[in-house]
Amino acid sequence: MENLSAASPATRMTPAPARPEPTRPEPVLLDRAHLAAQTFDDADLAREVLELFREQMRRLRPLVAGAGDATARIDAAHTLKGSARGVGAARVAACAEDCEHALRSGAPASDAVARLERALAETDAEIARRLETGR
Repeated sequence: MENLSAASPATRMTPAPARPEPTRPEPVLLDRAHLAAQTFDDADLAREVLELFREQMRRLRPLVAGAGDATARIDAAHTLKGSARGVGAARVAACAEDCEHALRSGAPASDAVARLERALAETDAEIARRLETGR
């Protein structure tokens, strides 16, 4: 058996450089086809669902972002993830899921919360535009 510790520095194996993590494409703010399917192409129902979702985003944002009880924050992130998936708010769903995972693992969640807050603001603006224009 060869003594690897005696190998010259030039022949020793060096670890491969770390590959950067692949970046996932940013999910859409609001998947209109998904929302249409969920609301049976009923424009009035879609409007009502979006209004309810906006209300829920506003109610759950401070719970997820707050410094309160970890269990309550996890539950709020999980609820937001599910409702966002239901209406097709894919970016909010992905960011809420990231928050949920960070909070469950005990990892710092400040970056995930900041991304969620941006996604919530952008999605809220998109929903407001859609409600205003009817499209």
